[in-house]
Amino acid sequence: MNYWLMKTEPDTYSWDDLVRDGKTIWDGVRNYAARIHLREMKKGDTVFLYHSNVGKAIFGICKVQKEHFPDPSSDDPQWLSVEIIPDVPLRKPITLETIKADAFLKDMILVNNSRLSVQPVTKAQYDYILKLSEKM
Repeated sequence: MNYWLMKTEPDTYSWDDLVRDGKTIWDGVRNYAARIHLREMKKGDTVFLYHSNVGKAIFGICKVQKEHFPDPSSDDPQWLSVEIIPDVPLRKPITLETIKADAFLKDMILVNNSRLSVQPVTKAQYDYILKLSEKM
């Protein structure tokens, strides 16, 4: 299993929207590096859902329900989407400020390339963030 982080602007599509809908197609990604990550996602992979701009925090955990397929919002079949479903909310959201201030998380892509909308997370980073959420 792989671990990921997907960024969304909560005023466009939030954790609460995903919970309400029960699933969503993650479309509209137009970054080459993010596309590579979408292609690498496998059914059952775990995804942190991160609110960018407003909130700037990881709010919940999702699962990849359907592996990559052509993005229905594009006429170019090279752009990809995946389908995700909500799994569980974090007990306490983990803010970008918390992540940046923690030496253990200093190598997260979110810290070093905050604009990348789909990014891998290591198992160690994933486990650590879950522990942080339980402590807060």
